[in-house]
Amino acid sequence: MPEISRFFGIIIRMYYREHGDPHFHAEYGEHKAVINIETLAMMSGNLPPRAYALVAEWALLHKSELRKEWERARNQEKLEKIAPLE
Repeated sequence: MPEISRFFGIIIRMYYREHGDPHFHAEYGEHKAVINIETLAMMSGNLPPRAYALVAEWALLHKSELRKEWERARNQEKLEKIAPLE
């Protein structure tokens, strides 16, 4: 699963050929969650509150890029990195 960003110990990934609502995967230590790109809600899994807040902040700043990467992943195209949260 390609990594598209990494910040503060959080890894953001997208799978190729995913189905369902547009989403990305966030990992923080042993915690993993699937985050909806449009609503930023956790669709499954869990993250500590502070890690989730950082992921949501990052995703809000990069929502249009996440939408583009979602389409690239669904079409099995090379994914681009998205700037980390600083």
